[in-house]
Amino acid sequence: MAGKGSTVEARTARRKTRRARAPLSWATAFALRQYVMACLWIAPLLGIVLGSLLAEAAVALDGVVRVPEEWRYSPSTASSVLSSIVGAMVALLGFVVTIGILVVQQATGTLSPRYMRLWYRDRLQKAVLATFTGTFAFAFSLLRSIETDFVPDVGVTLAGAAVAVSLVLLLMYLNRFIHNLRPVAIAALVSRAGRRVLRQGVLLAESGVLRGADGTRAPPGGPVTPVPSAAGGALQGFQPERLAALAERHDCLVVLTHPVGDFVPPGAALFVVHGSTPPPPRELTGLVALGVERTIEQDPAFGLRILVDIAIRALSPAVNDPTTAVQVLNHIEAFLHTAGRLRLSGRYTLHDARGVPRLEVPGRSWEDFLQVAVTEIREYGSGSLQICRRLRALFDGLLDAGLPEPHREAVRTELRLLDEAVERQFPDPVRRTAALTPDRQGIGGGAGRRT
Repeated sequence: MAGKGSTVEARTARRKTRRARAPLSWATAFALRQYVMACLWIAPLLGIVLGSLLAEAAVALDGVVRVPEEWRYSPSTASSVLSSIVGAMVALLGFVVTIGILVVQQATGTLSPRYMRLWYRDRLQKAVLATFTGTFAFAFSLLRSIETDFVPDVGVTLAGAAVAVSLVLLLMYLNRFIHNLRPVAIAALVSRAGRRVLRQGVLLAESGVLRGADGTRAPPGGPVTPVPSAAGGALQGFQPERLAALAERHDCLVVLTHPVGDFVPPGAALFVVHGSTPPPPRELTGLVALGVERTIEQDPAFGLRILVDIAIRALSPAVNDPTTAVQVLNHIEAFLHTAGRLRLSGRYTLHDARGVPRLEVPGRSWEDFLQVAVTEIREYGSGSLQICRRLRALFDGLLDAGLPEPHREAVRTELRLLDEAVERQFPDPVRRTAALTPDRQGIGGGAGRRT
């Protein structure tokens, strides 16, 4: 029995050793990167460490550098200056935190809670927090070095310069958030981010990494093996090249069953593998990132989702601000013009060098993006004259933009649905005619003009 027990312990130890030596999976690295980008405490912590180290360097420099007479301080003056800086930095940190709380309230109350994922990542905000904590640590560390016969004159002067830099960054921070908290500014920011991700995804398709499914070669034969998701969560992204290489190594076809943005329940099939030698499930799931909520890194529709959320909140009877919804529709239209000119497919395939399909992933077609963009706004805003007119101008603009015919047919379908909604909401002929008139400003923008 003792021998069996020792054998089990040895196997357990070997398994632990293998896990310890296993490289960090792509999914874990993706989750860590997301955490670091959204985290608000890492940059201030680095500021504290850097400030303390710079204070030690300033004290050492003061011992070898002779400063001009006008830059010298008495021990009492230096202590007062540094003490004031320490207190000021603590107060400013509290002020920035208060602004952050107001931003959270604004975003969750009148905009979209989904926008918070982008706000957490603002680099200027992290730079402000890091500068404040760094200046605090720098001044506090210098206080310990003041003696009756020694004053870190260089350090005190540098602390004053750090305060000046902190104030400039604070003013820049205030200027940005005063201007960027407006719904239209946030809509512009989200639209740019969504279009950038959309172009990056299409570049992969155009470079041949992922191509629209064309069925050039049959997939490898053999049984079909589902690979379940252990923990579940929102599908935030995947690594196409490594998934295809893994499938080629095992001579199989790997099919991702959910598009990016879907919530995958625990135990549901995440992959379906065609082939007699499927890859280990741990290796497959390690190349797909699942999280608590969607991210915009590989999901441009998430940016579109945020824009639509802002627009329909503005159309709520409690808010009743159709002009904001019209302004958001401007940026939704820009997104749709970008998407309409790209080669989108409902399914993409990655082939190996011999042309054998190795990875199949679902995508979003033009119709999918169009429905996300206009369906809810039409449903909630069909009783608003501004929204009906702006939507019609949006559809007219898409039809005049030279889109491919299949894309144009989807726009005509949405235009018919808008006509039906107007018919239901405006029984009076005069008001119905007004609602059916395209107007890029909703009301007052030169009704009836085509662009």
